[in-house]
Amino acid sequence: MARVLVTGVAGFIGFHLAKRLLAQGDEVLGVDNLNDYYEVSLKEARLAQLQGQGEFRFCKMDLADREEMRRLFKKHPVEIVVNLAAQAGVRYAQQNPYAYVDSNLVGFVNILECCRDAAVKHLVFASSSSVYGANTRMPFSVHDNVDHPISLYAATKKANELLAHTYSHLYNLPVTGLRFFTVYGPWGRPDMALFLFTRAILRGRPINVFNFGKMQRDFTYIDDIIEGVARVMRQPPRPNPQWTGETPDPGTSRGPYKIYNIGNNQPVELLRFIEVLEGQLGRKVEKTMLPLQPGDVPATWADVEDLVRDVGFKPSTPIEVGIERFVSWYHSYYKE
Repeated sequence: MARVLVTGVAGFIGFHLAKRLLAQGDEVLGVDNLNDYYEVSLKEARLAQLQGQGEFRFCKMDLADREEMRRLFKKHPVEIVVNLAAQAGVRYAQQNPYAYVDSNLVGFVNILECCRDAAVKHLVFASSSSVYGANTRMPFSVHDNVDHPISLYAATKKANELLAHTYSHLYNLPVTGLRFFTVYGPWGRPDMALFLFTRAILRGRPINVFNFGKMQRDFTYIDDIIEGVARVMRQPPRPNPQWTGETPDPGTSRGPYKIYNIGNNQPVELLRFIEVLEGQLGRKVEKTMLPLQPGDVPATWADVEDLVRDVGFKPSTPIEVGIERFVSWYHSYYKE
């Protein structure tokens, strides 16, 4: 049993992780600011699922509030911190860049400072496949250079990795960054493709299909993401004795720092994804074909060799199974 702080606990991934940890007997301290980026009622419904499930405590606060964060860590000592709080969304950053600075940068520095002061055993944080940016060599490897993000969201996630490495190096803080690849499943975010497509199809509306349907994504089912996080958080990283400044490895360090991809390792074309969803809903949809949007990348594909080697897990849920489970949840929750 461990005492775990999960930030962004009312979010899609944070909720599922907290549910998993509580089921296996861990104590979970959840933090979320319940912002209105998408419907707050969905976040509250996720929290309602967690209340009364074992040792769960919720604190509504913003990571950018430095003093509140310090008080939280002093009042509630924890052993492991999993930072899943962030302002999400690639396109929204062009409308509200400061939301990304406040949450993804200021908030993350506050997390790092609190973890350093409290000498936590392991900080795990959510990065993103978006950090690969302009990279085109597939599959994406954690050992590749990722210095060319093409969205503000991706740049903040890359900045998180750099900040985390610095704290690991300076203060011997064990830190692991997890690059998630297009997560989907029950209780998912309403701004994500599967949710948007499902709602539109059921209401008889057309959908926007970017890059003229040629977009490829390494769609990763939520249970696979959670299994990866749950395994990694129990295994703090160690310094890489082979690391050298002559040929610096971006995925490891002289300090206790590591990066992993968590993806299905099987990219799927967007049109195929839509086809499977149409089959599950029993309806066809009108598609509005559009070009690639600013900040979007045409394809993602995760190399998960390090994850398999170090924690013995490889995501494998096919989209046919994952989409079926999402549709079942959507019907149940929204009664549509």
